[in-house]
Amino acid sequence: MPSPNAVFTELVSTTFRNHRKEVMDNVSKHNALYRMIAEGGRSRTEDGGTSIAIPLEYASNGTYQRYSGLDLLNIAQSDVISAAEYQWRNIAIHVVASGNDLRINNGASKIASLAKSRIRNAINTFGNNFSADMYGDGSLTNQIGGLQLLVSDTGLGTVGGIVSASFPFWASKVQSAAAPLQGGSAITPSATAGIMESLMLPLYLETTRNNDQVDLIVASNDYFAFYEQSLSSQKQYMDSSSAAAGFSALRYKKAKVIFDGNSGMPASRMYFLNTKNIEVVAHVDANLTVIGDETEGLRPINQDAAVIPLLWMGNMTCSNRSLQGVLKP
Repeated sequence: MPSPNAVFTELVSTTFRNHRKEVMDNVSKHNALYRMIAEGGRSRTEDGGTSIAIPLEYASNGTYQRYSGLDLLNIAQSDVISAAEYQWRNIAIHVVASGNDLRINNGASKIASLAKSRIRNAINTFGNNFSADMYGDGSLTNQIGGLQLLVSDTGLGTVGGIVSASFPFWASKVQSAAAPLQGGSAITPSATAGIMESLMLPLYLETTRNNDQVDLIVASNDYFAFYEQSLSSQKQYMDSSSAAAGFSALRYKKAKVIFDGNSGMPASRMYFLNTKNIEVVAHVDANLTVIGDETEGLRPINQDAAVIPLLWMGNMTCSNRSLQGVLKP
């Protein structure tokens, strides 16, 4: 008869290996931002490299030229940088059961129940923490670079190895209520009709390039509430696909407007995102991947326990910061 340890390890390992899509779908339920990126096909894997190289999509090409006859043509390179490089970041989470837990839960139904509860806990823990990381600034040790880095409050910073203060094309847009893009006096965001939209429109226009437009606006609870309360009933267009997924979503022009609740989203912010330029990239061999033998897992030499490690390796990337923006106080 197989040992409780072997049964538990095999249940956990095969669940993660054979049901990867369901596992990642569960993670997406914790994070509306990740869900929108994944649904847009912007969550993918790579199989190697010392870093994640992302080709840049420039706002313009400096070689556009009107000419006649034998005029010399401008063949200068538009910029000296052709790619941003994002470093691999690693995350580990372990499904653990003590020997005592395994022995007292011996028996097919009990051991299966124990495995299911530990799997659910691991998925929920990963989802909650990864959600916070996606909104973070990458300042924690080995943390991925989230929105507060890619779309910073200053629009500047070093992202993908590029210093945006030295290369203005790599700066994101900032709409500050204290110093509005359209000029004039400071505007206090509120639920008063038209106030939020008076701040949102200039930023929307700044992040629009022809048909390249913001398709997702992620708002903190307070700014989402201000926007919803300022709308007349005729303007409240609920996005049905997001609602079915359990997320509240409105529309602003062609963009979905969502909030992520207690997800790590900073207060008093709206991120205007062109998601075709944002990706979550994972390594193909470490995408919530089980490490170790499927029937034995890992046995600590100085503990009575079964340990099944799950590894994730990747980062959040951006290929065009100029089409991203943040609205802040």
